[in-house]
Amino acid sequence: MADAKTLKVILDSNALFVPLQFKIDIFRDLERLLNRRFELILLSPVKRELEVLAAEGSPKMRRNASFALGLAEKCRYVAVEEPASALADDVIVETARKWGVLVFTNDRLLRKRLRDINVPVIYVRQKSRLEIDGLI
Repeated sequence: MADAKTLKVILDSNALFVPLQFKIDIFRDLERLLNRRFELILLSPVKRELEVLAAEGSPKMRRNASFALGLAEKCRYVAVEEPASALADDVIVETARKWGVLVFTNDRLLRKRLRDINVPVIYVRQKSRLEIDGLI
């Protein structure tokens, strides 16, 4: 189990596409960026979103989503109680607010929603590196 000094980072589904999209090793870059122990959190609606893409997306999307699900194996899975109709972004925002943790996403609208409630966001900057918007 992670201790209090371990930083928790909730992943949005698109964070797991970063290695394919931008050729960035997210695990190594997060180590460099955060400079402390961290634990990546995969919330149940995000995993469900990836599973749907892996099953029903275009052939390229199915391949990419399968790759993302493979990376997700390195994360701690957290089942979140929420209605099946709940959008993954809404669950991410609510969970990050409640837990007071960082979120890794490249989704511009989600980043804005998180910054509006003072949640620090990790994102890809200039298609080449990870950066944090906000204070940890």
